[in-house]
Amino acid sequence: MLHLIATIRIKPGTVNEVAKAAIPCIEATRKEQGCIRYDMLVDVMDETNVTFVEEWESRALLDAHVRSAHVKAWHEAGKPFIVSEHIAVITPAKIEGL
Repeated sequence: MLHLIATIRIKPGTVNEVAKAAIPCIEATRKEQGCIRYDMLVDVMDETNVTFVEEWESRALLDAHVRSAHVKAWHEAGKPFIVSEHIAVITPAKIEGL
């Protein structure tokens, strides 16, 4: 199992447009083989800070997801609103529980 954390900074005032663009990808991704969790979170103190939290059964299934049509469509639809993004993949060897 592994996690992907994608943190994006969006243009002020565009959170509703970003959500509308992301929802088809979220719905399709949650149906994909190997997807355990796929959530879009908006910072309640700063709505320009949006985080996607993903949990996958394997790297191969995550890689297939990244190549999917709905991810490509989301990237195109979200492009006008995204200022920056940072993506981290976390593997079990580096995860500690508290």
